[in-house]
Amino acid sequence: MTTLYGIPNCDTIKKARRWLDDNNIEFEFHNFKKDGLDPSLLDRWFKDIGWEVLLNKRGTTWRKLDDSIKNTVDETSAKVIMLENPSIIKRPVLDLDTTKSNSTKHVGFNESEYTKIFS
Repeated sequence: MTTLYGIPNCDTIKKARRWLDDNNIEFEFHNFKKDGLDPSLLDRWFKDIGWEVLLNKRGTTWRKLDDSIKNTVDETSAKVIMLENPSIIKRPVLDLDTTKSNSTKHVGFNESEYTKIFS
């Protein structure tokens, strides 16, 4: 099953959900704020995607962090930050088959990339 991870009020999430619906792609939406974020899932994402790709340094949540945290962020601290503030994760995270540990994952939304993924 395809799962889209994010927060519902994010404009990028809204675009991705609309694209998936318009293209009749079945998916589950995992709301970080309501459904939480499992540490083991984050570990898999770090392995498959990389923490640097997942950490959104352009958003409000990042800007609100103390400079001492931002200046010393590494994989360990990034995991703590993401678990405490899942909205700092770049969105959406698209997992094409949550039943497989090595399933294809994509971060962000780009209409042409989604078209390639689902063609």
